[in-house]
Amino acid sequence: MGKIGFTEILLILLVVVLLFGGRKIPELMKGIGQGMKEFKKASKYDPDEEKKAAEHKE
Repeated sequence: MGKIGFTEILLILLVVVLLFGGRKIPELMKGIGQGMKEFKKASKYDPDEEKKAAEHKE
């Protein structure tokens, strides 16, 4: 218990396709990718970099 096997992954993908349809899946994946990118960017907070960006805008 606790491990996800091939059958479970296949079942989850089938449910996603049924819920969202084939056309919406690329948009959904793009949104997830952009969210992950923003999260990584926010987690690498550097105060010095923020100061450089503020000086550059002026």
